[in-house]
Amino acid sequence: MSKLLGCEIVNYDLTPENGWQPDFEALEQMDLSGVKLMWTNYPNMPTGAAARRETLEKLVDFARRHSIVVVNDNPYSFILGKEHLSILQIPGAKDCCIEFNSMSKSHNMPGWRVGMLATNATFVSWILKVKSNIDSGTFRPLQLAAAQAYANSDKWHQQANMVVYAHRRKLAGEIMETLGCTYEPDQVGMFLWGRIPEHYTDVEELTEKVLHEARVFLTPGFIFGSNGKRYIRISLCAKEEKLAEALERIHAVF
Repeated sequence: MSKLLGCEIVNYDLTPENGWQPDFEALEQMDLSGVKLMWTNYPNMPTGAAARRETLEKLVDFARRHSIVVVNDNPYSFILGKEHLSILQIPGAKDCCIEFNSMSKSHNMPGWRVGMLATNATFVSWILKVKSNIDSGTFRPLQLAAAQAYANSDKWHQQANMVVYAHRRKLAGEIMETLGCTYEPDQVGMFLWGRIPEHYTDVEELTEKVLHEARVFLTPGFIFGSNGKRYIRISLCAKEEKLAEALERIHAVF
């Protein structure tokens, strides 16, 4: 999308030392003169870092002072999170922020391409100009079914987005421990992120061993950026029985 619009992409670091939150001191040292848009993703994938009100407040302040539009991708807000934070809850955010969400995660609708954005009317008009060059809408029956899904009860959400994923996260944690990885047990979202033991040269050495000897694929963290070179990501989208089978296979090797 950035290339389509003729924009240059400038990356910024997230580190474990900062809880996988933006380092605002480092951001302030960057040349921000040409920056128009900043992408964020909280709760974060792949690190499982939860949204923090303090971070969202700093993002709004940063956006206002530098005339930057902050876009927060927020599809994991209902998965394992104790509170459902939106950047638009911060006073003044609607003037400088956009938030996306997706029913793919919260309502188990991957592939339906049904989601939403929330911001002010001016920003919406900008987005519609871009979107009109990408597609021409979503199949109406899918939209109607998605609208009906919004009527799901709190009990449904508690079971589908909290209880089910908590059980899977526990099994994924046992896999991490079997491999000697360290991880934060209270991560949110649909994945578990862990740091590999120091005796491995890099994450690929571990994931290749698991793949070829235990016949289990674990996502190497380097595919998400250079700061993931010593991390693995385990998906919580697999059913409990599949995670239990993966754990059993890995136990047989490690």
